Amino acid sequence: RGKKDGLRKITELMHRLGDPQDKLRYVHVVGTNGKGSTTSMIAHSLTAAGYRTGMFISPFILDFRERMQIDGEMISPEALASCVEEVRREANQMAAEGSQPTEFELVCATAFVWFAREQCEVVVLEAGIGGRLDSTNIIPAPEAVAVTRIGLDHMEQLGHTVEQIAGEKAGGIKA
Repeated sequence: RGKKDGLRKITELMHRLGDPQDKLRYVHVVGTNGKGSTTSMIAHSLTAAGYRTGMFISPFILDFRERMQIDGEMISPEALASCVEEVRREANQMAAEGSQPTEFELVCATAFVWFAREQCEVVVLEAGIGGRLDSTNIIPAPEAVAVTRIGLDHMEQLGHTVEQIAGEKAGGIKA
């Protein structure tokens, strides 16, 4: 596992993969509580409206493949293996050069590769920790950002007050 280094490593990894995240449109969900439920409700609403909708959640509940879904269907084991292999090649090269991506960066990269391959019309993307420096924030300006309740969480990484934490999470909002 690598060490978190802002967005530098995820940016490099995605560039090596051809920047598949730039080919997609997003709704980015940030906050402390309710991100998963909000992500799921938005994704299911978009699917019901006829959009080919990707959904990325973190963490999973029962099966790792829950993290990546299109129109309510988890990524297949075969598609997961294929996407992981593509990401692994580039990540191993980065590691050999002294820049090992983190586990979350690898999972995000895998999801972006799959969503682009499957030509999702919109991806509802749940942030992991924070917003500003979260690996999901590699995306271009989203169609919308949903901000759920903000509270004291991940204080070691995000700050010791609700205001500091809210500032970090608001970093997912772009013009």
